Amino acid sequence: MKSSAKNIKLASVDDLFKTDEGRVDDERERVQEIAISELHPFKDHPFKVLDDEKMMETVESVQQYGVLVPIIARPSPEGGYEIVSGHRRHRACELAGKETMPVIVRDLDDDEAVLLMVDSNLQRETILPSERAFAFKMKLDAIKHQGSRADLTSPQVGEKLSWAVNQVADEAGASKSQVQRYIRLTELIPPLLEMVDERKIAFNPAYELSFLKPEEQQMLIETMDYEQATPSLSQAQRLKQFSQDGRLTEDSMLAIMSEEKKPVQDRVMFTSDVLRQYFPKDYTPRKMEETIIQLLEQWKQKRQMQQKQQQKRRNSR
Repeated sequence: MKSSAKNIKLASVDDLFKTDEGRVDDERERVQEIAISELHPFKDHPFKVLDDEKMMETVESVQQYGVLVPIIARPSPEGGYEIVSGHRRHRACELAGKETMPVIVRDLDDDEAVLLMVDSNLQRETILPSERAFAFKMKLDAIKHQGSRADLTSPQVGEKLSWAVNQVADEAGASKSQVQRYIRLTELIPPLLEMVDERKIAFNPAYELSFLKPEEQQMLIETMDYEQATPSLSQAQRLKQFSQDGRLTEDSMLAIMSEEKKPVQDRVMFTSDVLRQYFPKDYTPRKMEETIIQLLEQWKQKRQMQQKQQQKRRNSR
């Protein structure tokens, strides 16, 4: 009988005397210096990386201090690494003329990578409607895919979708309706979605226009150019209705778009991005609204007290 001793793997001296802490450290993620050219953008990355003023500030910081926070990437089957989090820092290093940058390489499947990429970017101060729309959609698809693999105790398809939308909404501090309306914007053709980002078309009309067929949306662009006007909410709603009824033609669209718009009443509007800087990150839109109302009520009471005191002083004269 042949000896199997040759199949026995003996531990090295270093392994024998290594502490538990040392073994854990071996398994811990390490920061590596990787060539800029080996790092590639995430597939279908929804967030725009612009060479704007903020980017130039980041470039100056990289030139002076280096990259203080490593980016996260995963190995790419085609070679190199796919950036999961840190596209702006990567671009800043390119502009700064850096050859390498610090990277944490992490093994992530497609769904895990999407969730990390979206969540890390949704923390930014300013996010365009198109960025939020595609980010929500990608995250929803990833969560649904994970849910289908885990089976989620086999609820109905509609229940799975509702569960996934609720998870996206809860983690984004938004309502389920807001998430669904943002995702609907991904049905807009690029030129219209760009107009939403540029605030030429408001969010609510844009949501209604997303129900138009692609060829109808293209026809709308030509009509807007002819009329030198964008649709109001009521006009967008009628365009949607005409489309669903099969009555949206060039003539009917022109008739709707050529109507004189009613004057908008005075109103004050704040975007969530403007308000969010004054509240903790875990505040939901409803909690923000309640807090604003409470503060306004306190301010109202204070003004009433001041007015009473002023009236008393005038009466005592």
